[in-house]
Amino acid sequence: MAERYEVVVIGGGAVGENVAGRVAAGGLRTVLVEKELVGGECSYWACMPSKALLRPGEAIMAARRTPGARAALSGDIDVDEALRRRDALASHWDDSGQVEWLESAGVDFVRGRARLVDERKVNVIEPDGSMRELEAARAVVVATGSVAAMPPIKGLAEAAPWDSRKATTARSVPESLIVMGGGAVGAEMAQAWRTLGSHKVSLIESQDRLLPGEAAVVGAALAQSFTDMGIEVRTGTRVVSVERRDGSIFAELDDGEVLSAQELIVAVGRKPATEDLGLESIGLQAGEYLRVDDRLCVVDVPAGWLYAVGDVNGRNLFTHMGKYQARMAADVILGKKALAWADATANTRVIFTDPQVAAVGLTAESARNKGLKVRSVEHPFGAVAGAAALGEGIEGHCELVIDEDRGIIVGATFIGPGAGELLHAATIAIVGEVPLERLWHAVPAFPTVSEVWLRMMEKYGL
Repeated sequence: MAERYEVVVIGGGAVGENVAGRVAAGGLRTVLVEKELVGGECSYWACMPSKALLRPGEAIMAARRTPGARAALSGDIDVDEALRRRDALASHWDDSGQVEWLESAGVDFVRGRARLVDERKVNVIEPDGSMRELEAARAVVVATGSVAAMPPIKGLAEAAPWDSRKATTARSVPESLIVMGGGAVGAEMAQAWRTLGSHKVSLIESQDRLLPGEAAVVGAALAQSFTDMGIEVRTGTRVVSVERRDGSIFAELDDGEVLSAQELIVAVGRKPATEDLGLESIGLQAGEYLRVDDRLCVVDVPAGWLYAVGDVNGRNLFTHMGKYQARMAADVILGKKALAWADATANTRVIFTDPQVAAVGLTAESARNKGLKVRSVEHPFGAVAGAAALGEGIEGHCELVIDEDRGIIVGATFIGPGAGELLHAATIAIVGEVPLERLWHAVPAFPTVSEVWLRMMEKYGL
């Protein structure tokens, strides 16, 4: 006999936890199914361990910029201590605390591999091989996330490279490293392992700049910073073949040059974790993103019972945006008035490199591609008193993208130390569609880096 619930959630990462907790808090009997660790990618293999690996180098670089503090620096980073801190932030890959939270939130938990077998019906194979049948009276929510993509490059799979999981959980610092992919993951991992002690790091990006989805100034600033810290940056270059032999990995580039290193990280993108969900049983294609409408309801499934939130729907591959979608989907399932839209208009992203890169909304290029009449207003990150207080040689860039017809901000980019802390003000301005004439009266405290807002308002002509 099937166990009946009102909501069945497949996937126990941060996104699945959020939707399950919210619908349970709304009074719906809910079960969450997870085959690995409750807390998911972000907690154990991405956000938390990667930031722990980046933090020692970030602290050292901040001290070096600060007169008086730099004199206190001596010796090298304690790698063993840094890795112990990484392990602690990843809860030593123990999800018992997360499972306890689910139970305290009134969510039943089943550990196992879930597969859709019919409309509203899910079978779960538990670790001991036994099967449980679950049936959802109201909704099934797919929150299985994404996995690292492995491009079809000759010899790559056989060379056993590091994917994002191996890159964040390695037990020692590689002597040398090749990183394929200049997006957020590749950039962060190149910096993390370089500052932790990798003597030679080569970062390869096939497009013409790092972080190609952001404004062009971002890639240029990051490439210069990486070069200064001893990372070799190669853009407009592709790896065409890979071989592991004699304890090293050899990567042949499209210009015929061969690079060698102890390890190679593949960080060229993600793909949806939908290969083994039984999607074919309800007429969907395995391995594809699940297309959703603004209620997060899967559009290719009739009757409106199947929802997809987070990476698995391909709308916005960031944990915080997936959690936002989870809240929206939960409210729809609960019958509240809810409409998901911020993940398309005010999507926030931070890359925790040095300099830190923070952006929200549209770039000037993407805004113009949408047909908007926009004007960009720029100001150097370091040209305010708050930046000077952070230390010497503070550089960076701040930019607002302004919709001229409506007089509102539709995008913002900040590059500099701690730039992510400037982001939420821009997000509020974009989500609230705050007119610039009104925003002019939001007075930044002195001396803070937020004074760049005043300078950009002045440059706009207010």
